[in-house]
Amino acid sequence: MAELALIISIIALYLAFMAYQKVGGLGDQKKQSEALSQIGDALVKATNSFREKTADVLDKLETTLRTKETKAPPKKDTQGGEEG
Repeated sequence: MAELALIISIIALYLAFMAYQKVGGLGDQKKQSEALSQIGDALVKATNSFREKTADVLDKLETTLRTKETKAPPKKDTQGGEEG
């Protein structure tokens, strides 16, 4: 009985291997790995570009705010005294 189970399991293993090869096998995994690698590289480039653009915008905003601070007259206290 054990011999029959061994023969059936070997046949099942062979059929599974043939089905795996038909679906794509290792070649398909390599293609998917390369595609994912390219997507990852594109994401890194996009992130770096976005980071640089954000830094430029924040730098311009800081410059604009600092020039407005130096041009604006100082505000006077309308209450007339200090709280304490």
